Amino acid sequence: MEKKIKESVGTLLAHIIKIDNRDVKKEAPLFCEIMGQNFECNSDEAETFLYAMMNKDYDLDKHIEIINDALCDDKLSKFHLLEQLNHIIYSDTISEEDYKVFEDIKERLFAC
Repeated sequence: MEKKIKESVGTLLAHIIKIDNRDVKKEAPLFCEIMGQNFECNSDEAETFLYAMMNKDYDLDKHIEIINDALCDDKLSKFHLLEQLNHIIYSDTISEEDYKVFEDIKERLFAC
């Protein structure tokens, strides 16, 4: 289960980088730091995952569902995840779309 949660959280964070067409090389250190804090993965593993996500299709709804299943009763962890998502958003130019995506994810995470 931990592997699924790790992949889902990584996908959620990478999603912001991907939809904004951000400079992956610039965003990679922050992504790696967050993934290392949450899942004790090394920078190489996290960076490889991030670059793979840029060229991969994924079902964001499925990944949010996995996170919800794992953290349904753990609101503090959900808030922490939103804080990290927000950190990725604020690491570069913020768009109106960023706010919409953040609000959508927040609503779905707390629908449980």
